[in-house]
Amino acid sequence: MKVAVLAPVAWRTPPRHYGPWEQVASNVAEGLVALGVDVTLFATADSATAGTLAAVVPQGYEENRTQDAKVAECLHISHLMERAEEFDLIHNHFDFLPLTYSRLIPTPLVTTIHGFSSEKILAVYEKYAATTAYVSISHADRSPRLPYAATVYNGLRVSDFTFTAQPEDYLLFFGRIHPDKGTAEAIEIARRSGRRLLIAGIVQDAAYFRERVEPLLSDTIVFLGAAGPAQRNKLLGNALGLLHPINFDEPFGLSVAEAMLCGTPVVAFNRGAMPELIQHGQTGFLVDSVGEAVEAVQQLGALSRAACRAWASANFSQEKMAADYLAVYNELVHKE
Repeated sequence: MKVAVLAPVAWRTPPRHYGPWEQVASNVAEGLVALGVDVTLFATADSATAGTLAAVVPQGYEENRTQDAKVAECLHISHLMERAEEFDLIHNHFDFLPLTYSRLIPTPLVTTIHGFSSEKILAVYEKYAATTAYVSISHADRSPRLPYAATVYNGLRVSDFTFTAQPEDYLLFFGRIHPDKGTAEAIEIARRSGRRLLIAGIVQDAAYFRERVEPLLSDTIVFLGAAGPAQRNKLLGNALGLLHPINFDEPFGLSVAEAMLCGTPVVAFNRGAMPELIQHGQTGFLVDSVGEAVEAVQQLGALSRAACRAWASANFSQEKMAADYLAVYNELVHKE
C-alpha cells in the first residue's frame, strides 16, 4: 500500500521542540514504515523521515517568519493533491482545509481530527463527511454532528522516553504558557503544596505570562522556556509529578502520555480526554479544583511509577497507533 501522510507546515516534522500535530504525523509515518508500508511524508523540506519526503515549503512558517502562512499552506496542500493518483490512500493531519479537495481526487482520504479550534469549522467537516473518513484522537473529542471511522489514540516512540524509578523532589508544568493549559493554577498548586515547580513550554500568550506567571517566578517557581526532546525526557522523568490543570476540554494531551512513559504520574483537572489517559489512583489523579490537586500531590509518592510506564506503553505507543491506523486504511481501501 502506498500512503501519503500530510503533516502541517507550522513547524518541522518531527518538531524540534513544539509542534504536537507535526509530532503525531511523524510518529504515524515512521510507525507505518516500520510495518512495511510505502510512505511519503508531505512536510517541510527540513523534515526527517525513514520514508520518502515530499516538500515545497523550506521551513515551518513559525520558525521562519519571512514566509506567509496561508501561501505556504496553499502550496503545501496543493502539492499533495496534484499527486493524489500516485497513492492508495491519503492520511490528512492538516485539519479541515484539505477536505475541500476530497471531491476532486480519486484517492481515499482519512482525516485525523486533532480537536476543533472553533464550532465554525464543523460546517466544513459536515460538508465533506461523505468523502473522507474521520478519526478522533479520543472518545471525548467526538462531535455528535460527525460520523467517525474509529478512535485512535496518539502514539509515542516508547524508546524516546527513559523510565526513572527514583524522581527528584519537584513538580513539572510542561506545555504552552496559555490560560487553557492552566500555568497559573499549576503555580498555585505547587505553592500550596510547598513544592518546587519547573515550568517548560513556549509562551503562547505573552500578556498572560507577563501578568499571571512572571510575577510569581522565584527560586522555587522556575521558568525554563521551550524544551527540546532530550531536555523534555530529563524533565519529565525526574519529576515527582506532572501538573496538568487544564481549563478546556483537551482532545488528548501528549505531555500526559509522555510523563507516564517516564514513570511520572499526572495530576490533571478532570476535563476532556483526561479520564481516557489517566487511571485515577493508579497512574495519577483526576481532580476538579486546585484544592483537590494539592491533596493529590501529597499522594503521588504512593503510586507505582512502573505502573505508569506499563499503562502508557500498552495504550499510547507508536506501534499500537500505526497498527490501528493500518486497520482503518485496509477497511477503507477494501470498501472503495
